[in-house]
This record gives sequence, C-alpha cells and structure tokens, in this order.
Amino acid sequence: MKMHIAVAQMGPIQRADTRAQTVARLCDLLKDAAGRGARWVTFPELALTTFFPRWEMDDPQEIRGFFETEMPGKETRPLFDLARTLGVGFYLGYAELDGDRQFNTSILVDGNGAIIGKYRKIHIPGDAQSQDGYPIQHLEKKYFEVGDLGFPVFDAGDMRIGMCICNDRRWPETYRVMGLQAVDLVMVGYNTPTGYGRLGEPRHLPGHHNHLSLQASAYQNTCWIAAAAKAGVEEGIHMIGGSCIVAPTGEIAVQALSEDDEVINYVCDMTLADGYRSNIFYFERHRRPEHYRAIVERVGASRQPL
Repeated sequence: MKMHIAVAQMGPIQRADTRAQTVARLCDLLKDAAGRGARWVTFPELALTTFFPRWEMDDPQEIRGFFETEMPGKETRPLFDLARTLGVGFYLGYAELDGDRQFNTSILVDGNGAIIGKYRKIHIPGDAQSQDGYPIQHLEKKYFEVGDLGFPVFDAGDMRIGMCICNDRRWPETYRVMGLQAVDLVMVGYNTPTGYGRLGEPRHLPGHHNHLSLQASAYQNTCWIAAAAKAGVEEGIHMIGGSCIVAPTGEIAVQALSEDDEVINYVCDMTLADGYRSNIFYFERHRRPEHYRAIVERVGASRQPL
C-alpha cells in the first residue's frame, strides 16, 4: 500500500505577523501539497505564531495572546474548511490553552476537516527562567506543562499515525512506545535554533543531530517519519530547516532545500517496513523487556558505585 505524504516547511513567522496572515500561508502550502497529489501534510511546531518561548514575559494577557483556546477557532477555521474541500489531512502544531493549563500541542485532522487525534509535548526542553550568559533563551518550561496524553497512535484509515513535537524526536522512548503500537507514520514538527545555551556547537551540528535522530528512529521502529521545520531567521534568531521524509530503511527519501515556505512530497510504500518488522526488528521474537527495567525506573544516570 502506498500513501502520498507531504511536509510543509515554513519560513520564519515574525511577532508582528497576524494569525490571518499565517493561516493564509498554511492554506497556500496545503493547496501546493494537494496539487502534487498528497493526502496528508505535516506542518511545523507552533505553526500559528512566532516561537515566543525565546522571551521572558510575565503579563498573562500578553502570554495568552500566543495561545489558542479552541480548535478550530475563527482565525484557523479556513484551514480546516480547505482541508475538507481538498480531501487532505494534516498535522498542526500550536500553543494550547486548556482552562488554566498551557500545552505545546499538535492535532491530527483528517480529509473531512475533523480532528481525529491530539498530542501534547512531553519532553519539554529549556528553562523556566532566563539564564545569564545564554545567547539564546529557551523558556518552554516557563510556558508549557508536560503533556498528559502519552504517545498515542491514531487510526487514519489505511495507516496508523503517531505524533511528537520537536525535542521529543531526540528521545528513543518516543518512537519505541509508538512502534509497539505498530505505527506506520510519525509526524513531527520542530523549531530548532542553531545556537542554544552554552553548548557552543558548530553551526552544522543541530541539523546533523536532527537527521541523525529521525533516521535512527525510523529504522529502529520500522516506520516512516515526516518532519516539518519552521526555519530561517525569526526575530533575529536563526532556526534550522532540513525538513524531510524518512523511510523505514533509515534513508532520507526527500529533503527541503530552503529555509522558506516549501513543500516536499513523496509516495511512501508502507509495506517497506514489513521486512524489518518480520526480521531484524521482530519485536515479539527479539525484545527482552525484562532487562529494560532501568528505562522506566530511573529518570537520570548515576555515577554512584555499582
């Protein structure tokens, strides 16, 4: 069985950009993907706003201006209506306000414009307050709670789709939990700066680590991965692109070439995973969970005497 998948990378969203302007860009990308024959599209993390956790804000009204209280809402409705008209489903990342709780969220919307799945980011990176000496602040811990929905996999008709968000893609547990639910496609959106904290990484490493995580995870969990970046220089901060679709072989099938709004697409053979699932990664035959207890019993590593 083959499925035509697209990834809709976005260039920067500046703070002054309105929701209406941003949703119009999303609609243009959705039309582009549909025109190529794609049936599912992955949009980035926080695709409706600039990446606001780079700033320390304390005014509740200012903060909540970046969050959505309903989905779809008045300003996002056109994207859902277009999806229904085109018969194309999508993944959308956004900041969700649920009562007084704030989450970094993604939803899965089918070709009828109906929400069929929701995920809330679990691996929240960064800090709860600004750090002295950091060239770039990353304050997701200030604005978002840890997700409370786990790593569900959703029935999308011809395949099973799972979701994760940005930093989740670096953690092997993310994919293994979905792999144990026989996920076919994992959609992930991200906003990743080229410099963060005091790491002092060379500029090429964030992009390298992005693809390293995605390729290893696709191979080790016998699934396709569709990863969408928000890229380019946003509010003076450079963010990596590298949006891609990765096959269960661990190979990048297609990759974005720019750091602007760009659609990439690929006709994915979902049976490509079968050989790995029945051999190297035949979980039922080869996994030994009785020896993996430390994964769930320990949060961090210890150098105490063994």
